[in-house]
Amino acid sequence: MGPIHRSISIFGALPVIRLDRPERDALPLADALLDGGLPLAEITFRAAGADKAIALIRKHRPEMLVGAGTVLTPAQAKVAYDAGAHFVVSPGLNRRVVETCLALGLTVFPGCMTPTEIEAALELGLTAVKFFPAEQAGGISMIKALSAPYQMISFVPTGGITLDNLADYLRVPSVMACGGSYMVTPKMIDGQDWNSISELCARTVGIVKQVKG
Repeated sequence: MGPIHRSISIFGALPVIRLDRPERDALPLADALLDGGLPLAEITFRAAGADKAIALIRKHRPEMLVGAGTVLTPAQAKVAYDAGAHFVVSPGLNRRVVETCLALGLTVFPGCMTPTEIEAALELGLTAVKFFPAEQAGGISMIKALSAPYQMISFVPTGGITLDNLADYLRVPSVMACGGSYMVTPKMIDGQDWNSISELCARTVGIVKQVKG
């Protein structure tokens, strides 16, 4: 397990964030995450300017672990790398994206939800993948089923994770951490409700500590 994997595993929860106004919101959001005890973020490329947000946070909040999410092409992976992303997350397994990330030295978590996709990830030398969309793909029971033959793989389930089911997912030994947007909703970010984000992050940290010790 590499250093990025270890850090994400320790924190147990990965905020998945869409930032439409990075110049306005990137640094206040980073401060809200830090205040809540979650110094890491996945900034998705679903919004224009994700690379700007990553670069701003890397420059001004160097203690943060920042990754790029929804990376769909090798070109986007290169943009994420140039912005300073520590890691890349994709909704599916695109071999060219993974190979680009590995060539750049970027930790990458491609989305997998079937044995075939997991075996493709193993062939590429990966030991951790995103399980997406988690709840829709069978949730905890599916992860447990996949973990039986693929005991060497760790999962980052994302999609439908909430405060109510976070602990249940984290109790599965093969779950490294859970990705979620419940603590960083677009409504809270648009309304600059940083206190609510910090509060939800703190509650998340409490659940992680209760489960992981």
